[in-house]
Amino acid sequence: MKKLNKKVVALLKKKRTRLAIAESCTGGMLSSAITSISGSSKVFVMGLVTYSNISKNLLLKIPKQIIKNHGAVSSECCSYMVNNLSKIAKANIAISITGIAGPSGGTKLKPVGLVYIGIKSKNRIKISKYLFKNKDRSKIQKKTVKKALELILSILK
Repeated sequence: MKKLNKKVVALLKKKRTRLAIAESCTGGMLSSAITSISGSSKVFVMGLVTYSNISKNLLLKIPKQIIKNHGAVSSECCSYMVNNLSKIAKANIAISITGIAGPSGGTKLKPVGLVYIGIKSKNRIKISKYLFKNKDRSKIQKKTVKKALELILSILK
């Protein structure tokens, strides 16, 4: 992951692109991966850890109805997260993460390891759904951060 985050920050700088992050199940790990690179302050706008439904509603203005009807771990919630973050941060690229890192909290419909990553760039939103099979919380979080960095890289290339 160390090389991926260096690549991301270097490309963000080269392309004069600003990044904002809203993350839930990763608890700030993606923001930490970016800010661990010297010079990231030139490209990193903000990182919000919107772990609770209340914070998703208060900070990202996600309607309570969306969370009630679809759940916090859903493509709908992820879409609202990335879209509203983009408006708040005025960044070129916004990324949102929501999921179930486990080891508890999963259901048959939404098992542990289910993660949604949303990315918005140039008014286009893409929501990707992942199901990480390993039930280890730390591994799910790390795989999610790696996948998010790869998505940012693919947008930058």
